Amino acid sequence: MRAGFRMILEAAGDITIVGEAATGVEGVAAASALHPHVVCMDVQMPDMDGLEATRRIVADPAIAAAVVVVTTFDRDDYLFSALSAGASGFLLKNAGPEELVSAVRVAAAGDALLAPEVTRRVIARFADGESSGSPVTNGRRDAHNATGEQPGRGTLPVELTEREDEVLRLVAQALSNAEIAERLYIGEATVKTHVSNVLQKLGARDRVAAVVYALRHGLV
Repeated sequence: MRAGFRMILEAAGDITIVGEAATGVEGVAAASALHPHVVCMDVQMPDMDGLEATRRIVADPAIAAAVVVVTTFDRDDYLFSALSAGASGFLLKNAGPEELVSAVRVAAAGDALLAPEVTRRVIARFADGESSGSPVTNGRRDAHNATGEQPGRGTLPVELTEREDEVLRLVAQALSNAEIAERLYIGEATVKTHVSNVLQKLGARDRVAAVVYALRHGLV
C-alpha cells in the first residue's frame, strides 16, 4: 500500500516523499526527524495505532505537520477519534489517485479537506457535543462546552470583524478560498489572510476545527 501511495504522490510532480514508516512508533520518530509538511497516517498499525501517533505528532510544535488519516475502515469512531486527535482530514484507501494527491496538497495549504458527506457526519456529531474529544482548539476544549454552559446562538466568545465573520460562515459551509473570494468579490489572497486571522482568534488548529466552532456557536 505504501509503495502504491509513493508512486501516486511522486507522479504528481510537486510532492516529495521524505520517508516511510511501518509502525506508529516509527511514524512518530520519522516525523520528528524529517519534519514533513504532511503525514499520511494509517489507523491500524503495530506497536502504536495511528490515532495515538497522530496525537503525538500534532502535539509536538517542532514537527508542525498536518496529518491526513488514510484508512480502509469507514467507521465513525475512527473518523471522530482521528479529528479529535488532531488530524486535518480523513480519507479512505479506496479513494482515487486524484483524491489522494488533492488531499496532500490541501492539507499542506491548511485548506478544507473533508469530503461533503464526511463533513455532514462531523457536523451531526460534534455540533451536538456527542464526542468525548474536541477537535476545536489546540489541545484545549472550548471553555463553554468544557463547563457545560451553552453559548447564545449566533454569538462568539471572541471578537471578529464583520468580514471575518462572513468568511467564517462560508468556511463552515465547506467553501474553498476560491469560492469564498468569488462569493465576496475579493481576492483569494485576501480570503487566505482572513481565514488565517479567524483561526488565530478562535485558537483553532485548522478549518475543520473552525467549522465545528462555528456550528457549536450557532453561526450556521
